[in-house]
Formats: sequence, C-alpha cells, structure tokens
Amino acid sequence: MYDLLVRDADLLVTMDGDDVPGGWIAVSGGTVAAIGGPGAEPAAAKTLSAKGSLVTPGLVNTHQHLFQNLTRGNAAAMNVDLFDWLKALYPMWAGLDEEAVEVSTYVGLAELALGGCTTSMDMLYVHTGPNFIDAQVRAAQEVGIRFHATRGSMCLSQKDGGLAPDSVVQTPDEILADSERLVDKYHDRTPGAMVQIGLAPCALALVTPELMRDTAELAERLDVRLHTHLSEVRAEDEYCARVFGKRPVEVFEDVGWGTDRAWVAHCVFPNADEIRRLGQWGTGVAHCPTPTLMRGAGPTPVPELRTAGVPVGIGCDSSTHSAHASMWLEAHTALVALKGRSGAGAISARDVLEMATTGSAACLGRADLGRIRVGAPADLVVWELNPVAFAGAHSDLVEAWLRCGPVQARHTIVQGAPVVESGELRLPRLDDMLARHRRISRRLQGLAG
Repeated sequence: MYDLLVRDADLLVTMDGDDVPGGWIAVSGGTVAAIGGPGAEPAAAKTLSAKGSLVTPGLVNTHQHLFQNLTRGNAAAMNVDLFDWLKALYPMWAGLDEEAVEVSTYVGLAELALGGCTTSMDMLYVHTGPNFIDAQVRAAQEVGIRFHATRGSMCLSQKDGGLAPDSVVQTPDEILADSERLVDKYHDRTPGAMVQIGLAPCALALVTPELMRDTAELAERLDVRLHTHLSEVRAEDEYCARVFGKRPVEVFEDVGWGTDRAWVAHCVFPNADEIRRLGQWGTGVAHCPTPTLMRGAGPTPVPELRTAGVPVGIGCDSSTHSAHASMWLEAHTALVALKGRSGAGAISARDVLEMATTGSAACLGRADLGRIRVGAPADLVVWELNPVAFAGAHSDLVEAWLRCGPVQARHTIVQGAPVVESGELRLPRLDDMLARHRRISRRLQGLAG
C-alpha cells in the first residue's frame, strides 16, 4: 500500500513530455512511486481528490526576500524608484532580530505554499544580528517547504559611497566566515535535499569587487551556488559606468561570476552580446515580473534569453514592493508582460509553466525537481479550477490555468506531505506566528499597537 494517492485529475502535467487526462500519482517514502491514467488506481493510506483540478509539479521560486513582508505596503516606499525605496526601508530593516527573521520566514513560506510553491530560495542580506539564516532554516523545516537559503551580504555603506547605512552592513571577513559556517552546518548535497545553502552578495552597488571575487572562490571551493541582483534598473547601469567604466554584465564577468554556478535576479537590460555570453556561461536568470514592472523597468527579455540557452526561472522577489508572494500570480503576470513586450506569439502558458518548474529548478541546480516522474521527490500541486471562472475552458487546461482564475492551490504537497490541504494550511502554529508578525511589523514601521 502506498502512503498517498492523488487521484482523478482533470489533467496531470508531468513536464516530462506527456499529459495524463484523469491521471493519478502514488507516493511512497516522499517520492513518486507510480503514475497512471483513469482506472486501476492503487490503494493508499491517504487519498486526496484532484477532481475538477489541474495537477502540475510544485512551483519553484528563484528569487525572494522573505523578511521584507514585515514592511509590506509601507507608504514611504511606494511609487519611488529602487534606490529611494531602499533608502526609505533600510532604517526599518535595521531593527531586525532573530525572532523577526524566523517569523517573517515562516509567514512568507506559508503564503508561498498557498500559491503552489513547493521550493523557495531566499536572499537575506540584512544581518543586524547573528544566526539569522539559522532562524530561517528552523522556520522552513517547521513549515515543510523545500528551502534554498542564500547568505546575502552588504559591505559598502554610505560612507564608502554605497546606499546602505552603517547599521546594516558587515565586513567582508564576517560575511565570508559566516558563509562557510552555514554551508558546513546545513548544506545537503543528496538528491531530494530539503535544505541547501548558496552565497549571495546583494548587488554590485552594495559590495566591493573584492568580496564578489572572494565569494566566487569560496563557492567554488565549497561547491555551492552563487546568486546576486544584476542589471535590475537603469541606475545600476549608471553606477557601473561611473564607478567601473563598464556595464554591469562586464563587471559581473570581471569578478569571476560568468559561470553555470551562478544565477541572477531580474537581468532586465542586457544587450544582445550580453545575452549571448550569459547563454555561453549557463548563468541562470530569475524573472520577477511584478517588481520590475512596478519599478518602471519593464519585463526581462525572456524569449531572447531562452533562445540563447539561458536557464530562466520565475521569482516573487519582495513582498514590500509587489505586496504578494504568489508564484501563480507571478506566472500570470509573466505571461501578460512578455506578450505585451514581445508579441502575442512570443510566449505561451506552457512556456511559463516550464519556467516556473524545470527552468526554476535549473537555476537552483536541482535536476531532481520540477517534474512529476517515478523516483522524483513528490512535490506537486493540485490547482482548483473554479467551475464558474473556468466555464467554457475545455481545449487547453494549461492555457486556461494562467488565463482564467485567479487560481489557488487545493493541495500543495512537498516530499509527499500536504502543506496545504483542501485550500487550508496545515500549520498548527500559524495563528501565533501571525500575531507575532503583526507585533514585529508594527515595531519596525514605528507604529503603535
């Protein structure tokens, strides 16, 4: 008898080149044990219905700053460009402590699970106290989401010509020592790993070239992945031209990051030659459409990147800027934005689903994720196809999935365990965590009560 059976899907999309109408998935020991079509369903200790639903692999989030849900919707940071946005929020983020990091991570991962995310990375780059990544790992283990914690960093303060106040930066020695400690303590290299660690200097305007080089060398020695922001806004182009006399992608290459070990967030403004080089390197790109559109930068040139062989995934980025953490909503926005940028035929819903599953998994270096196949980790989502919103949508359920809706996860299953079941989070401490989140958020934002 299997541990879990997900049965009677209107359509099962495995991302392995086949769709299964009426499909079912049997799970044993956290992995997919069998897949089949209508009839002849096996027995299982627990059964979840997928009737009236689309089933896909779990979505993989390739760029996030979970701590920023504590300053979500702050009026001082709305309707301004990126650098002014940062300057408004740094004083609030200076009040982070270990509790704030753990609670915001817990709540943020819970929100992601509701939107069909089964694996999320996070870039935490404000370290105003010790053990912040340790707190994130504890939260991820409790929620049950597969977690890639990247050890973010900033070492350039305002006195050094950077953007950040002294209160939120660290020395390169502190950053590198903690990076190595975290990899030694938490990084799991086995297939199906629930926790991995990456190294993530925040951006070229927030760290020194020396730290970028030293981090790349450390990642090579420890065999972990690299992540940073790149070519996010025009102001970054201007900064790199003024400070380095080069474009951001040129600086990125100079500091040793032009490699398939790295993936970058946004990459809105590469030129044709830079796109070609990214493809040659195998450097991945996390497309975060809502934040880049909110900042007036426009969408990433995804069709051109994919044509050049660049792994492209989807990321939710900052809850402070986009005000949500929903992979479904980011996927929907990507579909709309990329058609608006490049034409109606430039991208399909299935292309975007591929980006959010196999493309995102490639960015994280996870060949074991992003597909429903026998022997793979049992990470999958049952998407509720509301009978009113989907009335008349019969011929292509994947296109309907991103065009109709909005859509929520009926079940979000990670390593064979439901984190969301029948639309509800299975987290007994959620109410307590939300109350703590409200208290901490109001403190950081200087609000009473």
